[in-house]
Amino acid sequence: MEILDGKKIKDEILDELRNEVNNMQEKPTLVVVQVGNNEASNVYIKQKAKMARYVGYQFHHIKLDDTITEEELLYEIDKLNKDKSVHGILVQMPLPSQINTYKVQNAVLPEKDVDGLSDINTGKLFHGKDALYSCTPFGVMELLKRYKINVVGKNVVVVGRSNLVGKPMATMLINEGATVTICHSKTNDLPKYTFNADILIVAVGKPKLITADMVKDGAVVIDVGINRLENRLCGDVDYENVLPKCSYITPVPGGVGQMTVAMLGKNVLKAYKIQKEK
Repeated sequence: MEILDGKKIKDEILDELRNEVNNMQEKPTLVVVQVGNNEASNVYIKQKAKMARYVGYQFHHIKLDDTITEEELLYEIDKLNKDKSVHGILVQMPLPSQINTYKVQNAVLPEKDVDGLSDINTGKLFHGKDALYSCTPFGVMELLKRYKINVVGKNVVVVGRSNLVGKPMATMLINEGATVTICHSKTNDLPKYTFNADILIVAVGKPKLITADMVKDGAVVIDVGINRLENRLCGDVDYENVLPKCSYITPVPGGVGQMTVAMLGKNVLKAYKIQKEK
């Protein structure tokens, strides 16, 4: 059994990016737009700022009042789209209820969409074309790759069908040659599916949903969930009890969450290169 150390891999990736950026005359610029003052968002933005500064990117944080209208927010995004000195735009979720999240995600130019959430980038992923990919599933793929876990022909079960993780995760795996099953809240008899998985990826936001009896011996378990339970963080997998059954498992914290930040770093440099080629 081996623990998939997201922090170690994140540090490797950020060092690789830092070495490359160090030799560049112009430094790529990442702008994070935040609406309101969500506590979790504040934490995530600090992590993104720390990553950007470490790699050598320019970083700007635009904080807008939560009373802003959708039209005003779209105007701010349009200004950033037109600004040639800005290479990556990330609108921090969640947004207040008066704003249409889908519209905002698609307002960001595809070549600046470092979150990989626009219809154009998700469409390119669907067609197996190179694009800016959603950071969390992209991070899972990178973690598997760096630990030399082959997905070709493997029976992979993804629990969760969100646009942010579940759907792009399944598509990336299919593109790499895995046989994929997606389970979700309407799935009957979830253990029947999870127990047959060579690789089990869970992203639903339910603490300790996956128990030891739902996992076969030797499975690879990737836990994307981050939940707060009795003042500590835990995943969607009952880590302590599932651990002895796995060949590989990600911890929470210290697993996939670390990779999400690393892949944002990769996307910023990729976005910069796409724009320079244009």
